[in-house]
Amino acid sequence: MIAEFGAFALALALALALLQAAASGAGRLLRSPVLAGAGQGAAFASTGAVAVAFGALIWAFVVSDFSVSNVALNSHTAKPLFYRVAGAWGSHEGSLLLWCLVMTAFGAVLALGRGLPFGLKTSAVAVQGGLNALFLAFTVFTSNAFTRLDPAPVQGASLNPLLQDPALAIHPPMLYLGYVGFSVCFSLAVAALIEGRVDPAWGRWVRPWALASWVFLTIGIALGSFWAYYELGWGGWWFWDPVENASFLPWLAGAALLHSAIVTEKRGALAGWTVFLALMAFTFSMLGAFLVRSGVLTSVHAFAVDPERGMLLLAILGVAAGAAFALFAWRAPGLPKGGVFAPVSRESSLVLNNLFLSAAAATVLLGTLYPLMLEAVTGETISVGPPYFNLTFTPLMAVALIILPAGPLLAWKRADLKGVVQRLTLAFAVAMAAALIALFVFDPMKAMAAAGIGLGVWLIAGAWAELAERIRLFRAPRAEVWRRLTGLPVGAFGMTLAHAGLGLFVMGAVAETAFKIEAVAVTAPGGPVAVAGPWHVTLDDVRIVEGPNYLAEQGVFTVAREDGAGARTLTAERRFFPAGGQTTTEVGLDFRGLDDVYVVLGERRATETLAQAWTVRVHWNPWARLIFLGPTLMALGGLVSLSDRRLRFGVAGSKRG
Repeated sequence: MIAEFGAFALALALALALLQAAASGAGRLLRSPVLAGAGQGAAFASTGAVAVAFGALIWAFVVSDFSVSNVALNSHTAKPLFYRVAGAWGSHEGSLLLWCLVMTAFGAVLALGRGLPFGLKTSAVAVQGGLNALFLAFTVFTSNAFTRLDPAPVQGASLNPLLQDPALAIHPPMLYLGYVGFSVCFSLAVAALIEGRVDPAWGRWVRPWALASWVFLTIGIALGSFWAYYELGWGGWWFWDPVENASFLPWLAGAALLHSAIVTEKRGALAGWTVFLALMAFTFSMLGAFLVRSGVLTSVHAFAVDPERGMLLLAILGVAAGAAFALFAWRAPGLPKGGVFAPVSRESSLVLNNLFLSAAAATVLLGTLYPLMLEAVTGETISVGPPYFNLTFTPLMAVALIILPAGPLLAWKRADLKGVVQRLTLAFAVAMAAALIALFVFDPMKAMAAAGIGLGVWLIAGAWAELAERIRLFRAPRAEVWRRLTGLPVGAFGMTLAHAGLGLFVMGAVAETAFKIEAVAVTAPGGPVAVAGPWHVTLDDVRIVEGPNYLAEQGVFTVAREDGAGARTLTAERRFFPAGGQTTTEVGLDFRGLDDVYVVLGERRATETLAQAWTVRVHWNPWARLIFLGPTLMALGGLVSLSDRRLRFGVAGSKRG
């Protein structure tokens, strides 16, 4: 009965989304506050209906109602309660229902917004209702999570064991908050094109949505990367997997949108470009939904292999994005051009930032889609991997990051380049010193990697140099410095944290990629696994352990320096899940400051001298902590900026700020 109630609530949500679009659209055409209010009410009601449906699905998973097909295929009575709840969004159908819940909820928040002009707000609510209706219709008619099984199985098939992990349980909700948050930017952009209004006030309205979406997407991508790092046992944190790229594309577009919206808000410039990026960010989000669910690519991150439903998602992408970009092509020539600025100015630095971010996104898009297009046209199957992305993406981003610290120090309209160079002299000296130290400490033969370390330090030092300049740290009395520090807007601290976090990430990514060391051995308990780095690993024992829904071979290892100092014990496992007949790897991680000692227990095997031995892989990953600490700091910086009263949702005024 609960499943039928959930299915009814979902169908009701679709009807309410259609009402939201129709009533809001009619309210805008007729300039009727009554109809516009009805559309806003439908937005709230639609959110409530989807929430009821999602709650019904969670309940079906909690009580193991295997008469519901989605539960039978993705749950099991032996699963811990936490993973039974997470199973509600661990499948194609459940994840789409979560997508619809987030999208309708954001639409309701948009409808609550105060301070937006009547026409712009009503048009945006209508567009958001149309998007809601498209995805709800897809969910109701092709991906309904409440389809019944008759007869019901006694036991379920269980969720993919790889997904039974805390980080990956939280990863989809965070990712969807980012993906779907850009739908509001999309709706505001389409509404602005309809109204012919893209001014500084509009830039201020769109910025908090772009920032919130970018923050959640940063958290979601970081969680997914960390899961891949410690769960898959491959030894790395990013593989340029097509589905990883699908989440990275809206992140890049969102970063460009954030910086472009600043120019639109402060100077009224780049109006058309900011609207284009707002449309593109959500278009990339919809493209990601298509890639993950269509079966056109194979990935451990993919939700479904269903070409028919994939084509329907592609149709949704075509309808929504096609209509929006057609409107953009029609109205863009009439958008305001904004103020004039000199080649050396903050506006110019943000334009360069956007150009490089957009070019980087284009290289990722080409590398992701080219194999699919080639196979569709010629039938030839190829793969595009790290060599391509390292050759194309890395140089573009390196140039963008070199320019980044100078931007906040430049004045609007016209800036003094010589003065900015002087203010960054100390930061440059610190970065050069860091690069030289890295060159001699890690590997004198890897000059490019040392330069990458210097680039990360340059970003951190540049971020703090900008903050020091704001408070006149070295040029004013202590009382004046304190007055300026306490008077700074919260957003200034957020920007400093975000840029410093990016620097930490660059340092960690470069060090882990360039200087990591791997050792592989076949050994029995008591046998060493030599590591060329500072740590030595010994396999002490292998024992059988029983988990809540799995059996595991658990290797017990000792990690110590060559002289035995700093000894610690860690475990690594190979888990077998009887319900699904699958085997997974649980990595052993020993956190040594910023470094990781990363141990993987492989398959049991016999050798000429050993009756029972195991393959063991050990990685020394220097500065790997920074890879995940950096995005955490970036997201924290975004959250700090969101707390700035000037960026509260929907209450922005028309002043340029």
